Amino acid sequence: MSSDNPRLRGKVAIVTGGARGLGAAYARGLVEAGARVTATDVLEEEGRALAGELGENAMFLRHDVTRLAAWTEVVRATEERFGPVGVLVNNAGIIHQEPLETVSEANYRRVIDVNQVGVLLGMQAVLGSMLRAGKGSIINISSVAGLTCFPGIIGYVASKWAVRGMSKAAAVELGPRGIRVNSVHPGFIDTPMNPIPADSPAILSQPLPRKAMPQELAGLIVFLASDESSYCTGSEFIADGGYTAQ
Repeated sequence: MSSDNPRLRGKVAIVTGGARGLGAAYARGLVEAGARVTATDVLEEEGRALAGELGENAMFLRHDVTRLAAWTEVVRATEERFGPVGVLVNNAGIIHQEPLETVSEANYRRVIDVNQVGVLLGMQAVLGSMLRAGKGSIINISSVAGLTCFPGIIGYVASKWAVRGMSKAAAVELGPRGIRVNSVHPGFIDTPMNPIPADSPAILSQPLPRKAMPQELAGLIVFLASDESSYCTGSEFIADGGYTAQ
């Protein structure tokens, strides 16, 4: 897939958790808007298929976001092929469903390591590359669970609130260096990670009573990656069908 779309022409992006679902939609949207994209994931078969579909302006790398050495290699390989990184979409995430009274320390820490520590390592890893690019946009994917809460997923809720706060702290610290940081808060999206039925009362009672398709959020990511959002930093961008407006 190639594009002459000027919105992101010349920009290089990394999208974690990019093999399927929202991450794949983000990667596809960025390429269609003119960016060159490295999609990363632990799901190799799906990730390589996506990169093949997107063509010469995309590549896939297997990537464990909980390891700084893996982040360093992803940034190095991206710079080698496409140039300095100007956009990071910290999208990789996992969820573990279990009541508070029985959730193990290991399962809790596993969610925090991927969803929260992975975001920290990503921001650290791209900093030098973004400074070489002259500016940058870091887009940290949180959730409506980072604005409110849900029972039975305490690690996920904790991590997504943390991502929201980390994004603000990083925005304050990195703004003077030309790097913007924002958080995105999707609601109920039709992805493998979101098992909630489409006819759930929580969905049917929100102002837009349906799940969203992943591609419906891609435009928001393109906006935040582009210079159109040049005065946006330290903010939450919510795409939840009105769930948190109630």
